[in-house]
Amino acid sequence: MDVFYSALEQVFRPDVLLIIIGSSIYGIVIGAIPGLTATMGTALLVPLTFFMDPVPAIGAIVSATTMAIFAGDIPGALLRIPGTPASAAYTDEAYKMREKGLVELALGTNVICSMIGGLVGVLVLVIAAPQIAEFSLMFSSYEYFWLAVLGLSCAIMVSRGSAIKSTLSLTIGLILSMIGIDVVMGIKRFTFGDTELVGGISIIPTLIGMFAITEILRKIGELRELPPVPPVHISRMMSGVGSTIWKYKGGVARSSILGTMIGALPGAGADIAAWVAYAVSKKFSKTPEKYGEGHIEGIISASSANNAALSGAYVPTLVFGIPGDTITAILIGVLLMKGITPGPMVFVMDAGLVNAIFMVFVLANLIMVPIGVGAVMASRHVLGIPQAILFPIILLFCVIGAYAANNTLFDVWVMLVVGLIAYVLEENDFPLAPMILALILGPLIEENFMKSMIKADGHLIEFFSRPVSGTLGVATLTIWALMVFMSLRHAKRKKAASLPS
Repeated sequence: MDVFYSALEQVFRPDVLLIIIGSSIYGIVIGAIPGLTATMGTALLVPLTFFMDPVPAIGAIVSATTMAIFAGDIPGALLRIPGTPASAAYTDEAYKMREKGLVELALGTNVICSMIGGLVGVLVLVIAAPQIAEFSLMFSSYEYFWLAVLGLSCAIMVSRGSAIKSTLSLTIGLILSMIGIDVVMGIKRFTFGDTELVGGISIIPTLIGMFAITEILRKIGELRELPPVPPVHISRMMSGVGSTIWKYKGGVARSSILGTMIGALPGAGADIAAWVAYAVSKKFSKTPEKYGEGHIEGIISASSANNAALSGAYVPTLVFGIPGDTITAILIGVLLMKGITPGPMVFVMDAGLVNAIFMVFVLANLIMVPIGVGAVMASRHVLGIPQAILFPIILLFCVIGAYAANNTLFDVWVMLVVGLIAYVLEENDFPLAPMILALILGPLIEENFMKSMIKADGHLIEFFSRPVSGTLGVATLTIWALMVFMSLRHAKRKKAASLPS
């Protein structure tokens, strides 16, 4: 109970509550403006977290991303432009409800289902994370090596598009992670005689470059005024929402659990959870023919899943230090800057911090309803911000954030160069998630591989000698074989389709 009260004292302080509310409003603005993603919003928050204690810093990130994922539904329903990728799965459905005069029901359902999905995800996080952490205390370097490799393998498997491009993106991330001092032998690598590179590539400027600079470069050629926002009657937002959600309560429960599970997969994220939940909902629906015509069931399922995925992504992040998505990748960077190393020992050494994170999640999801309703009322003003003014301001924050990471201009150049590389990769359909995960997990894989090889005296069979490491190793190799098989089958079908009939 002492740990619980300690967590209460850390969260329910006036300054922490103000930070959570302020970050929630910030997240609403980020999510509601098309082109600004939740990940980009998180990256822009990083400079402010430098001056915060761990709990308010985490509270700022959690509340901002929770709100941003919901807020992406607002322009989707009103303008047919998803505010964030997580809202894209059901944008057409919500917009067609607007054409039927049911936009208030769509937005009201969105906010309540987002809250429910988020709370279910937190419940799973509270129950599962401590249990997994207790079990993982028995892990050796063998298990951690296979777990990190399995995480990268899953990131490739769930990435959209070509597995080859995902693998190449991952390889770039691994190469970047090798810059600096060898974690085992202490030898300089890829520094090219530059003392700035001896410490390696700083994670915060890299992440800001990947997510903020790429968005700015993408929007430069297509700056435009958004169309006017149609009127929304707030008094009708909650009318009929309760009965509608109760009618599809099975879909809410299924999608919330499914979203949490998908969120826990490294590299998956809220957007994939929303698409999968929407597809599963259509498959199990009694009226699948209504999907795509403005059917509320699809919106209920997908909006429950994407917010649940946010909580699910924190399971591997807190327990193993393996980011579940790009947002938690940034969070790991912030925690490391605070001197906190995510992993099972956090649950032992700093249980108050872990419980405080759980409470922040619950609080962020509960205040989503009043702030979400207010956001719909303010949507005309939020969506009216000229993009030609907005993006230069964002670029300024990017430069400040990159410089503040280590107080060096070199990190600003790192941010700009990495952002340019990431932009070129994305424009050619290379996913960035595997690259980011590889950048973070590269040192973990290398360190545990070298430790294991030293203990095993160079015998690779020892990597399979322990029950858990053997299971993880077999699972990893199975995923590799499955990806090769799927690639060969796809190539065979493509070749057969190109042959003249």
